[in-house]
Amino acid sequence: MVDNALTAALPASIGARVSSATLKDGRATVVLDVAGLAPAERDEMEAAVRESVGASGEVEDVRVILTAERKARRIVAVGSGKGGVGKSTLTANLAIALHRMGHKVGVVDADIYGPSQPMILGNQAARPEARENKLIPVESTFGVPVLSMGHLVKQGQAIAWRGPMVGNALSQLIDAHWGDAELLLVDLPPGTGDVQLTMLQKFKPAGAVLVSTPQDLALIDAARAGQLFDQAGVPVIGLVENMSGYACPHCGEVSDPFGAGGVEDAAGRLELPFLGRIPLDLAIRQGSDAGKPPAAGDDAIAEPFRAIATKLATWLSKTA
Repeated sequence: MVDNALTAALPASIGARVSSATLKDGRATVVLDVAGLAPAERDEMEAAVRESVGASGEVEDVRVILTAERKARRIVAVGSGKGGVGKSTLTANLAIALHRMGHKVGVVDADIYGPSQPMILGNQAARPEARENKLIPVESTFGVPVLSMGHLVKQGQAIAWRGPMVGNALSQLIDAHWGDAELLLVDLPPGTGDVQLTMLQKFKPAGAVLVSTPQDLALIDAARAGQLFDQAGVPVIGLVENMSGYACPHCGEVSDPFGAGGVEDAAGRLELPFLGRIPLDLAIRQGSDAGKPPAAGDDAIAEPFRAIATKLATWLSKTA
């Protein structure tokens, strides 16, 4: 229980960490969650609580209890065996949609050789700081923290690393100071290589979302990715069909340059949930290139991402 009269003067950043605040016989007892904070930050926050709560005329003594409890952080991998099918775009937009639904979510750009989340989330120039030998994620204007190799190397610089270095880089991105984030969406590179194996061995996901275009070649590669997760005991949450149908901006006629319904059919054959379709739309490409993901707005183009995010949130709730 939180006595709002005791905490009314606290800054919002501190008030959000107050688990309990009670007043009895002149003694105020405040339980403060300091998970993820450095010792100096904990001391500063405790002093602020004592000063603010102690200023009340009814309070004779202030007792502050520090806890470091947090919900178990879960990982959801977004993958496909093939490149260029929209994993990064889907990951960023799902994260934003989940954030707008009230979920505390972060994004890990695990595509070490070809990172794209900094461009999509509009923070290419940002550089992460470190604390206690761990990286601090970069904030985005959409409320979603993110870490990517794109934040650690010069823009456009090629990364030529062997397997062990790639695995170590992934570990640093995931094992970072994610604060109160309860969910990490991991944007995987194409294939079933070092990054996927390191993640499965060290940071086993709660589940995986597979994305593919409707064409047969992409579906074959997505099926391979699904087999890898299945062998590792990671449930596939469902399949997403990207670039599904193109509406001509001039005449409105819908065509299917990559085919139609292939992913839904594959989901049926594999007895996996079908999460939804995302159209081939110029607005999605332009928004991604400009650092303005469609899910951040309220236009109709955001609706497919919101619908898929709702299904993902339902799955997470049922399997909590």
